[in-house]
Amino acid sequence: MSHALAPEPLTATPGAALRGSLRPPGDKSISHRSMILGLLSQGRTRVEGLLEGDDVLRTAAAAKALGAKVERLGEGRWVVDGVGIGGLTDPAEVLDFGNAGTGSRLMMGVVGGQPVTATFDGDASLRSRPMRRILDPLCLMGTQVVSEAAGGRVPLTLRGPQEAIPITYETPAASAQIKSAVLLAALNAPGVTTVIETAATRDHTERMLRLFGAEIRVEPHGPQGHGRKVSLTGQPTLRGTDVIVPADPSSAAFPLVAALITPGSEIVIEGVMMNPLRTGLITTLIEMGADIEKLDEREEGGETVANLRVRASHLKGVDVPAERAPAMIDEYPVLAVAAAFAEGTTRMNGLHELRVKESDRLAAVAAGLAANGITHRIEGDDLIVEGDGSAPRGGGTVASHLDHRIAMSFLVLGLATREPVRVDDGAMIATSFPSFLPTMSALGGRIGA
Repeated sequence: MSHALAPEPLTATPGAALRGSLRPPGDKSISHRSMILGLLSQGRTRVEGLLEGDDVLRTAAAAKALGAKVERLGEGRWVVDGVGIGGLTDPAEVLDFGNAGTGSRLMMGVVGGQPVTATFDGDASLRSRPMRRILDPLCLMGTQVVSEAAGGRVPLTLRGPQEAIPITYETPAASAQIKSAVLLAALNAPGVTTVIETAATRDHTERMLRLFGAEIRVEPHGPQGHGRKVSLTGQPTLRGTDVIVPADPSSAAFPLVAALITPGSEIVIEGVMMNPLRTGLITTLIEMGADIEKLDEREEGGETVANLRVRASHLKGVDVPAERAPAMIDEYPVLAVAAAFAEGTTRMNGLHELRVKESDRLAAVAAGLAANGITHRIEGDDLIVEGDGSAPRGGGTVASHLDHRIAMSFLVLGLATREPVRVDDGAMIATSFPSFLPTMSALGGRIGA
């Protein structure tokens, strides 16, 4: 099991306007998948702009443990020499994923569809997170759960079949991780595997599988076409390819909201992925009155990217529809921060998925808002935040619960409240945004120990 990092308390102090430009780290979702599909491909995969946070490095280490040759050439530049579908080897040691929920769940799909046996583990946060909804469809495909902690949690050991069984599976929740785990297991299934989701989730796995040579079909599903039916023809020959990783919209969210709520700010965020299944936060903020301008929209690595010019704005409360949740599930904590500065009521509907992230994010966000004098309430799976258009009091200490997005969201809050905001532990920020502190400092933000 991962050793716990020493807590790193951080305090954000309100100060001057934010100015300048930045490029956020590479997208975490695509970084994970570039390592995984590089492992499963024949030949060499070259990756530019990889997010070198702890989560992705754990996935890279797992790919190596399963037989790939993985090498870092320089900052963000990596190569993976894959072993192909069916060519994985049993790892000599436990696959320790630290805090990486995405990496661990996707790699369970890989192992669950291949004739290998591997044990998965992680830190205290990962050990508390449910894995049963990943394991259930994998078991239908022939995966054996050799051992597991209570409730289907890690540490757990999986043994994959000689060939996976093709299935048709409707996901019980809007989760790209469930969909992706099934599709990755299906790569070693003789036939067509279909995943049905009632609400479309991020589609990076489908896009990247196609990039690497898989035959995959995506169709609208459901009465309004909000869902997707994804069909994969198994046992393709994946070929190593070049991957350019765009900037992560989930990481871009933090300086973006900081600039919106800090008076006088104007920043440019470069190279941000504009995939419509990832830009729910930007759509919502623009509805709230945010001054966000897209510049130089272009294609990179199979994804649309753009530079974003962001100016401080007077925000107004809005009603955020539940069907938008899959396109912004990681951004609700920082949206709650923006809502605290808005005039009126912001209601965020259908946030059940927040309860099974790195922490119970819904409860953690509510506690952080309460600690800083922000009026809010939870009704079922909805979060309601009340603002009067002025800066909240702040002055509170927020428990991060080993959750990088909770830590960064409330540090952003403290850049514009009337009093400083303290986060009990910012050590886990390195899992997704290792350069967060120097990046915010370069813009003029005051965050320190």
